[in-house]
Amino acid sequence: MLQITSGRNSRNCQGQSRRTAMKAGFLGCLGLSLSDLLRLQAEGKAGKNGKSVILMWLDGGPSQLETYDPKPDAPPEYRGPFETLQTNVPGMHVSGTLPLHAKLADRMAFIRSIHHDNGDHFAAGHWMLTGRYGSTSVNKDPMFPSVGSYVARIKGANQKGMPPYVGLPAAHAIYVYPGYQGSAYLGAAWNPFQVNMQQKYLSATYTAAIKPPDVLKSIQQSDAGRSTSRLSLLSNLDGIRRDIDQSGMMDSMDGYQQQAVDMVSSGKARDALNIEKEDPRLRDRYGRGPWGHYTLMARRMVEAGVSFVTVDMPHWDNHSRIETGHGSKLEKVDQAVSALLEDLALRGMQDDVLLVVMGEFGRTPRLNKGQPGIPIPGRDHWGNAISAMVAGGGLKGGVVVGATNSKAEHPIERALKPGHLLATIYKVLDIDPAQSFLDHSGRPVPVLSEGEPISELF
Repeated sequence: MLQITSGRNSRNCQGQSRRTAMKAGFLGCLGLSLSDLLRLQAEGKAGKNGKSVILMWLDGGPSQLETYDPKPDAPPEYRGPFETLQTNVPGMHVSGTLPLHAKLADRMAFIRSIHHDNGDHFAAGHWMLTGRYGSTSVNKDPMFPSVGSYVARIKGANQKGMPPYVGLPAAHAIYVYPGYQGSAYLGAAWNPFQVNMQQKYLSATYTAAIKPPDVLKSIQQSDAGRSTSRLSLLSNLDGIRRDIDQSGMMDSMDGYQQQAVDMVSSGKARDALNIEKEDPRLRDRYGRGPWGHYTLMARRMVEAGVSFVTVDMPHWDNHSRIETGHGSKLEKVDQAVSALLEDLALRGMQDDVLLVVMGEFGRTPRLNKGQPGIPIPGRDHWGNAISAMVAGGGLKGGVVVGATNSKAEHPIERALKPGHLLATIYKVLDIDPAQSFLDHSGRPVPVLSEGEPISELF
């Protein structure tokens, strides 16, 4: 066993122990200073309240009018092709595309006044997922860490043996994996655990068989001897690492290794990934397509101890055919959301799991005339009015926050930025968004620079 210190744990004239000095020297080899070590020791504290988040990411930008902010009294070219439904909460309405939402609206909150005023997919996706303007279509590189990566870095998993952050089937933003759902300067250890990169970006109407994730196959096929050998080696290395640094700082440098050890040595991950263990009738309620399949797997993940799960629901960029394009997708979202909320309630998990449904922006309030070759009305990019839905996590249900004008063009009441929604997520998880982490230049950057939790939800 490697020993760094010897003799008494003596201190120098600056009050630093010999052990700390040796530790600092070792860290210097890794490009980390003693101040980095002390900072990392002090930060990353989050309340272990056991709560988790499921983010349904509607990549491409869903229409606010066809989801959570219908305008039944607007002119037809704004109102769109769908009727409006009264929910089970008096005065609270949703689009006619969401009949199952309407029956459970007392458990939901519709946020209708988010805006960032940007129609660039990349800028908008980055803003919604990180709380900051940064990346654009000109410079697509992720500039800031995602909400999921911050949750992984600060809170960790709720249960040992599970990764803290999971992408189903694989987390992305605007075709980039993990893109703006990634860790940026926090380091690759805090990227999402991608469950299935071989079969990803699946549409609502995808009908091919959904294959078991390769990672599940790898875990199942790993023979006991090889697993024991690997675990023994990793354990020895881990012991050396702990001798060098008992502060826990090194955990931030080997997140992948630790996840691998935990997943091989624990049956939790294997069981959570094996959706065949679910009752077929429950699988039918969620829907047998990929969106229902992975929403059910998300529930299995948070139940097993994952803190943040994102479910990919792509293809919302309907510049034409808004009726069939949005309609076919919203049917699957409606089914998956309804099944999830009822399932969580039956399991007594409704206050422990926060569901968030959002995309990168809304759609133009006035219908266009379609695209070249597809002269069927659709809606274009619109970052001036964005709707989102949240449910569970101990938040209030049956609530509408904010309002847009009569044509859903812009907020006229309680205008909010993406940071307000992310601050709400952090509050549910007992994470302080004022704490800072060093970016690539060594500059401390807070988790959020604007936005406070949405008070109406608490």
